[in-house]
Amino acid sequence: MDKNKFIADSFGISEKTLKLVSEAENAVIEQFKNIDTIAEINQLRVMKAFSDNRVSDAHFVPTTGYGYDDLGRDTLDRVYADIMGAEDALVRHNFISGTHTISTALFGVLRPGDTLVSVTGKPYDTLEEVIGIQGESGNGSLKDFGVNYIQIDLKEDGTPNFDEIKDTLTKTNVKAVTIQRSKGYGWRPTYSAKEIGDLISFVKEISPETICIVDNCYGEFVETEEPTAFGADLIVGSLIKNPGGGLAPTGGYIAGKSKYIELCAYRLTSVGIGKEAGASLGFNRQLYQGLFMAPHTVAQALKAAVLCSAVFEKLGFEVDPKPDETRHDIIQSIKFGNEEMLRAFCEGIQKGAPVDSFVTPEPWDMPGYSSQVIMAAGAFNQGASIELSADAPIKPPYIAYMQGGLTYESAKLGIMVAADKIIRKADNNES
Repeated sequence: MDKNKFIADSFGISEKTLKLVSEAENAVIEQFKNIDTIAEINQLRVMKAFSDNRVSDAHFVPTTGYGYDDLGRDTLDRVYADIMGAEDALVRHNFISGTHTISTALFGVLRPGDTLVSVTGKPYDTLEEVIGIQGESGNGSLKDFGVNYIQIDLKEDGTPNFDEIKDTLTKTNVKAVTIQRSKGYGWRPTYSAKEIGDLISFVKEISPETICIVDNCYGEFVETEEPTAFGADLIVGSLIKNPGGGLAPTGGYIAGKSKYIELCAYRLTSVGIGKEAGASLGFNRQLYQGLFMAPHTVAQALKAAVLCSAVFEKLGFEVDPKPDETRHDIIQSIKFGNEEMLRAFCEGIQKGAPVDSFVTPEPWDMPGYSSQVIMAAGAFNQGASIELSADAPIKPPYIAYMQGGLTYESAKLGIMVAADKIIRKADNNES
């Protein structure tokens, strides 16, 4: 069977688009090889942690009620800690999102009168109400509980402002700093685990007791080490992103120093109980299997991101990262410059999804966001960013953020459909 003829006949992709995508794919073969090498190393890391902790089918047995002595739950914590290079971890299906997980960590370690500093600029939109820089007073934000907040904006090139960080840490007793690894809804570099480690070292030299918390969402298994290996006190993430491997139906993790994990567990459950209770309800098998699949699944998503970058750069759009750049997360940003092209891209990604391919995404007032958001997401697990998705705030300069792809082949189709819509729209506008 001729592959291109099948794609053209089945999905209506033009010959012009097929040729462009083929050229883009051939141009990034070396990037794909590098991604495969990292995936193999990460798979071996996961295998060693499973072996060292003697994972067996006994760990998949569900518990109910209080969940005391849940062998699978407690062992999964140790497996995550080993993989992340941390003293301890808290991995639970109870976490509903990355925002919930980060919120738990912040409320876990901060107390009235403490100061929190974001050293990587404005945090992700959904954290603004958690901190109290948006939303009504009295809703239970950190600000309501007397936690002070200082934001140190990034420099124009997207790097941390070390001078201002030093000045703030010298003049203020800072209890914790937050570092956002990924760009969120911004146009700036994603930081490598090593770069985050350098930033943490800088903070610790000035203020050794300051707790360094890293929002690690979208970054797990993209490199062969995580920020905990470079000095992070806590890292947090969502299981419907990278570490869930597309199989975890919900959940999140916090990994880091034992004393802080205990405080986070007290916040999640209650003081005095912490990690000792919490029924797994049969979720353990999916969380273990998703973690096992994660290095491979992340590699699929990375290849999709690289291809997307190469295709849309060829179409004349500004992309970040560029096709040949080293990656530190699974997100690909494309700057469209106008709403029409942005919406066409998201519509194309949606049509290339395995679920709800017939749906046309429309902007809506998404909870926790300050502007309308358009989201293409045909996922088996609702909102799972490790599955092919694209979302964007409807505001200039109209940047789309694509991530995920459980298989490279399926994600490639979504990218082709999106590119074809853009090409046809541009051709129609010219005529």
